[in-house]
Amino acid sequence: MACVTRADRCPGVLRPHLAQDGAVVRVRIPGGQTTGTALSRLSRIAQEFGSGDLQLTSRASVQIRGLPYPVPTSLIDAVREAGFLPSETHERVRNIVASPLTGISGGATDVRPLVVRLDAGLCADPRLARLPSRFLFALDDGRGDVSGAPFDLGYRAVDHDHGWVLVGGDALGIPVSAADAIELLLDLAHKFLATTWGHGEVWHVRDLPAWARSLRGVRTIELPYVTGDTPLGVVAGAASVHVPLALLTPAQAEMVETFADVRVVVTPSRGLVLPGAAQHLPSFVAAGLIDDPDSPWSAISACVGGPSCEKSLINTRAYATALAQSGSPLRRTHVSGCERRCGAPNGEHLDLVAPGRSNLLTVAGEV
Repeated sequence: MACVTRADRCPGVLRPHLAQDGAVVRVRIPGGQTTGTALSRLSRIAQEFGSGDLQLTSRASVQIRGLPYPVPTSLIDAVREAGFLPSETHERVRNIVASPLTGISGGATDVRPLVVRLDAGLCADPRLARLPSRFLFALDDGRGDVSGAPFDLGYRAVDHDHGWVLVGGDALGIPVSAADAIELLLDLAHKFLATTWGHGEVWHVRDLPAWARSLRGVRTIELPYVTGDTPLGVVAGAASVHVPLALLTPAQAEMVETFADVRVVVTPSRGLVLPGAAQHLPSFVAAGLIDDPDSPWSAISACVGGPSCEKSLINTRAYATALAQSGSPLRRTHVSGCERRCGAPNGEHLDLVAPGRSNLLTVAGEV
């Protein structure tokens, strides 16, 4: 058994991380499913207490940075009133990604009801509050967009009524009816905790390959999957946009509320899907959001970098911006301020890691 003894430092609202630029809180959004109004309320919280921007994560959640430490009680109350803190004991384990276009376009079924049931089941069980805050559930509607990325336990639909519960990735599965999928996922989460109790901090199912293969009914499977990137532009009447460097500005959040107040999906590829808002796509683009998959901004990502992170050797966002504005064709590229490579995308990409300022300039200039 591989045991991790490092501290579990993933932040939450009630347990912030103290960075160079102040405290950071992470607001979980199960399945990325929220509303423009709720997202705008988070933006106003970020403007009142922090840096102003909302930082989108690869787990379809949101971070607020630059906060005072300790975090004011009034901020916590505001996040709770906005509907993002239904359980204080379970806030850091509500890690659920889901197919962003589910219920909008494509897929074998709509997994949004499963997101709601899984989140409710997690929050209702006191024992599951002990799950590692890095433990991730993935609910795939059959298209293969989120089950191809790393996760711990998941469900992939085959049709409306049947699918696979996936264990540690998309190579091991247990056949299950859709009606029983959530119960099985919660049961496996309990089994994971029972197996890891007393063995140090084991964060992921992939740390326990023998345990995963020993589960009743599990078998080796091969499932097709597609890239995890959500298509950009107009999709079945929705506006799908990428957020440059994953930083949603106050003006952009206000526009989202204006044109998509009822439903918004935060995507694992750090974008937004705005159902019914296709006619407003030009306004979103004018505000700096990206609808073109060939835009260099769609290919560039970066860790938060300096001066926000004390471990970063460079201002990663400045370098990423220079690359995006260089006019050169770019394949998917991630700029990291240190060897940790925080925020790196899933799938194939070019890593630009800063061993020192001059070295990164040389690498970036050759791209």
